[in-house]
Amino acid sequence: MINVTKTFVPPVEEYIKYVSAILESNWLTNQGPYVLELESCLKQYLGTPNLNFVGNGTIALQLALRTLDLLDGEIITTPFSYVATVSSILWERCKPVFVDIESNTFCIDASQIEEAISSKTRAIMGVHVYGYPCDIHAIDEIGKKNNLPVIYDGAHAFGCIYQGKSLLSYGTITTCSFHATKLFHTVEGGCVITHDQNNYDKLSLMLRFGHNNDDHIRLGINGKNSELHAAMGLCNLKYITDIIAKRKAISCRYDQLLGGTVQLPISPAELEYNYAYYPILLKDESSLLAVKEALNSRQICPRRYFYPSLNRLPYLIEKQSCPVSENIASRVLCLPLYADLSIEDVELISSIVNEAVH
Repeated sequence: MINVTKTFVPPVEEYIKYVSAILESNWLTNQGPYVLELESCLKQYLGTPNLNFVGNGTIALQLALRTLDLLDGEIITTPFSYVATVSSILWERCKPVFVDIESNTFCIDASQIEEAISSKTRAIMGVHVYGYPCDIHAIDEIGKKNNLPVIYDGAHAFGCIYQGKSLLSYGTITTCSFHATKLFHTVEGGCVITHDQNNYDKLSLMLRFGHNNDDHIRLGINGKNSELHAAMGLCNLKYITDIIAKRKAISCRYDQLLGGTVQLPISPAELEYNYAYYPILLKDESSLLAVKEALNSRQICPRRYFYPSLNRLPYLIEKQSCPVSENIASRVLCLPLYADLSIEDVELISSIVNEAVH
């Protein structure tokens, strides 16, 4: 079976060295030395001064909202993302206000954001969909003009360089996921990147229950991660350049075989892409279902990612119309992509897609 993704696993002996040291030290969690080392390495790799390694990408978003005290207000966001983007907003008792997306990048349409701002708006939360950048300069200008912080869900953006620096370095706060399905992972995990020292200090306290030793300072939560997860990250980080290079080669072969058949997102010229996903856009939902069925019949498992458009979630009290996102969500399919996917399998997948489309 060929799944849509496959977790990269470092050489066992490399990870075991870390595990042995962790067990010998008996320091398994609570800001241990490997957590601190991973944070330091990630700061250097991403070129950011403030970064917290946390339990997962969802708690990262929740902590971002809490750090900015964004409770009981409206958060302008995109309907085209994984459900965690919206569920983090709802979980923190905020209201998502959806702004439709661009048809070429699948990211939030910055030209529609100001129209959605109200007296209850507390922040803008964009998503760098598939690792493609939002219109960061336009959104930053809107945020400054309206005194609104900008949060970016950068779950897909690790390793992306935009205009000379990490895509994760933009915005008031940016989060990332290090889930096992991501190209850089810690099995479970994520990070919060802050660009204001006060926000960093606040967040560092909140993710540790809000106290220093016996001094209880503010409301907090358990957002920490363990030494075992940090060890996996330390193992994997040194392979990230090779992982991205292999994914690029696979994506380029897909491009050669599928470029004339399906529509692909448009990559900005100033983006050094991480090749996190390979989404294709079919002409309609019937074509998508035909391609998916044809691949499934050969034990190949693509994914409708993202589906449905989040403005159509059944548990939302108020429904909002986002026609572009709804249309894209009905037609987009992510094909298998991972570092050791063979070119022969890429060619097989592409031939099945081409045959099903025609």
